[in-house]
Amino acid sequence: MSARFTIDGSASLEQHLAVTCTHVRAGVERLIPRHKLEGLVLAGGYGRGEGGVLREGMRDLPYNDLEFFVFVSGSTFLNDRHYKAALHRLGESLSPAVGIDVEFKILSLSRLRRSPVSMFYYDLVMGHRWIIGDDSLFSGCDHHRDASRIPLHEATRLLFNRCSGLLFAAERLSQETFTSADADFVGRNLAKAQLALGDVVLAIAKSYHWSCLERHRRLQVIAESDTQLITHHAAGVAFKLHPTRSTKTRVELAAEHASLSHLAQTIFLRLENQRLGIHCSTPADYVANSSNKCPEVPLWRNLLIRLRNRGLPLSPARYPREHLLHELVTLLWTNRDADQRTMRQYTELWNCFN
Repeated sequence: MSARFTIDGSASLEQHLAVTCTHVRAGVERLIPRHKLEGLVLAGGYGRGEGGVLREGMRDLPYNDLEFFVFVSGSTFLNDRHYKAALHRLGESLSPAVGIDVEFKILSLSRLRRSPVSMFYYDLVMGHRWIIGDDSLFSGCDHHRDASRIPLHEATRLLFNRCSGLLFAAERLSQETFTSADADFVGRNLAKAQLALGDVVLAIAKSYHWSCLERHRRLQVIAESDTQLITHHAAGVAFKLHPTRSTKTRVELAAEHASLSHLAQTIFLRLENQRLGIHCSTPADYVANSSNKCPEVPLWRNLLIRLRNRGLPLSPARYPREHLLHELVTLLWTNRDADQRTMRQYTELWNCFN
């Protein structure tokens, strides 16, 4: 792993992030008893040495969230109850000085070792920066190191999140007034979708990689004839490493949104047809298809969610993401004139179950 947080950020930005990690370590050690604290690792782009550098004037500023994993021995459920609120307060106290959000997730090493393979855990194990501990703590996690074992439902989850971003961007574009903050929101979500579409194609081909630069190199080989996809992915990588605040007009962003949404629809249907063994040529076909869209989730978990959320429009035997997938496909690609109430319901469900 790189010794840097960013690829080409200034020395002052690198020092700023290093000092932040020192403060994070001190804060975590105050909150978690030594006999419970197994390790502390910085994940995400900065942990992989590919963190975003926002250039404003003569300064390099951080852009992405700082995502820390706090490894605590014992039950993650109980540890969440004991330490989550305090860690959240620590993050809130540090964030203003850092200039970005500082976030914590509690996990135990034993749980990580026995967890099934996911894109999230692959990125964590393969690309990280230890604040407390070293790579010996990841012994027994070899199954998380093999990207070819990432299941396709992980690609669906990534595409679901980024297409939801496209839906939220479409809502901003349709508002009566369109501010500079709206332009920045739309531009950011377009860039995230641009990156994700290429990443999903790589996941389908079992060629995903933790580094966004290596992913782009692989995509150029796998999809060399798809210049539109490669161009979008290059823009997504560029934004990830060097984000900017969009100053484009509503018309310009709407045109980019329309093009990207069309490509996203094509890749979504390709992915879902392969993942589920179905044959849907249109978004309407997908919504009408009665196949279980989340077969990887056990029935007992679906029933438990139903009991906890009796007032929500969810099938008792199906995972909530299936309902959201159908809503997303309908709102983004079938019925683009959804009213505010429908969008509000989707947003609330997305926040609950994402």
